[in-house]
Formats: sequence, structure tokens, C-alpha cells
Amino acid sequence: MSTLLAIHWNVSPELFSLGPISVRWYGLMFALGFLFGFSIMTRMFKFEGSDPVLVEKLFVYVIIATIVGARLGHVLFYGWDYYSKHLIEIFLPIAQVDGSWKFVGFQGLASHGGALGILLAVWLYSKRVSKRPILWTLDRLVVPVALVGAMIRTGNMMNSEIYGVATNLPWGFIFERNHETIPKHPTGFYEAICYLISFGLLLFFYFKKKDLKDRAGFLTGVFFIGIFLTRFLIEFIKENQESFEAGMTLNMGQILSIPFIIAGIWLIYHSLQHDPVVYKS
Repeated sequence: MSTLLAIHWNVSPELFSLGPISVRWYGLMFALGFLFGFSIMTRMFKFEGSDPVLVEKLFVYVIIATIVGARLGHVLFYGWDYYSKHLIEIFLPIAQVDGSWKFVGFQGLASHGGALGILLAVWLYSKRVSKRPILWTLDRLVVPVALVGAMIRTGNMMNSEIYGVATNLPWGFIFERNHETIPKHPTGFYEAICYLISFGLLLFFYFKKKDLKDRAGFLTGVFFIGIFLTRFLIEFIKENQESFEAGMTLNMGQILSIPFIIAGIWLIYHSLQHDPVVYKS
């Protein structure tokens, strides 16, 4: 397999360090995603006359739920055989290395777990804070979440992780930090681009298509299909994340995506069968 046209990828995952403290691209992308998301949601709430203070409370729920849900998702869906024997490592960024405990950071977050965590957080938020239906909150939250997803996948690429199988395409990446010698699909960037397209589409529907924006569940349905159908399809050219997936027709990421895709189709269909609903602040 020719490597002449391949992109040699050897970016350091660490942006800079100050003594024992280091700033990594992944963490920066994660944090910037929430910062941009907060700004976008505030603008959206002001646009429709809703109280922007609600955004502050919502993001407290969402940030906690995303981190806890994504971590538990990785532990339960991908690594329970290991973590069932190392329970302390589930929520502590430490591990036993050469017989002693060392700080290693959290080794794994799963987007499906994050999605489930957000759904639970939005349910609690809608019940306790906004006093509006869960779909009203979700239809607004999914807009910036699509952007956050794109930024997180970019962070994965800066870590040289979650990439694809071998390819002859001219934009194949040779991940030198992982000692790869042949070009592979940069699937993290594929997903990031698709998520950005979903983000742009959701923005368009929200700000330009009021009739669709106010149909409960429409934007959430578009989000589920745009994000999880993308994930389902790209998994076919992505290397398995865990060894147990080797003999599976569909890997764990695809299996977990199917319910969200079905839910997205149903939400769009259901929303188009009902009239728009506008809530007054």
C-alpha cells in the first residue's frame, strides 16, 4: 500500500504544560465545546424570549450528566470485564502501573453513555426547573450538542485515537504516534464534519423555520438521525475499540446507535402529525 500521498499524523496530544499541569487538546476541545454551547443556547433563548437564566441552570445539569454518563457508558458498554475488578478506577483518574498507583487520567468516555446521561439530566431539569416538556428542552439543547460532538471528535484525532481501517484514499492518515505504518481512515474527522453539518442544519431549522422549530421533537429527531446514523455508518470503516467486538456483525457503537436512529425517525414523524406549540415566558 503506497504511503506517498498519505498524511503523516504525529500531533502531540498535549498543547502545553506548566510544571506538573498539562493542557491537552482533548480537554481543551471538551471545555470550548461547552463554552460555545452555552453562548449559542443563551442567544437562542433570547431570540425566542425565554429567560437566559434557565441556560445557566441547564448547563450545570448537562455538564455533570455528560461527564458521568460518558464515563459510566465506557465502563459498562466497553470495559466492564476490567473495571469490575478495578472499581476505584471508574471515577478516579488513577491506575496501578508497575505495582504502584499513578495518575493516568480517565481512560475512556463513551458518547452513547453521555447521550443517556443528558436525557436523564434534561428530564430532571424539565421537571424541577423549566416546568416545560422534556422535548421543549431537548429541541434547544441538541443544537449546540452537535457542535460539542464535532469538537470532541476533533480532540480524539489530536489524541490519535478512534480511527479507521486501512485505506488507499489520498487523505489517509498514518498515525505515527501509534507506530502505524500504513494509511488509515481519519474517521474522527469524518464524524466531526458530519456533526458540523448536523449543527448547521439544526441552526437553520431553529432560526429560519419557525413552523418546524415549534413542533415538539422535530429538532431532536433530526439530531438523533444526523448524529447516530453518521456514527452507525462510519463504524463500518472504523477499527474496533475493544477486542470483544472482533467477531460481531455490528459492533457495540452500532448496536447502541440503532435505538437513537429509530427514536429520531419516530420523533420527526410524530412532530409532523401535531401542530406547533409556542410557550410564553
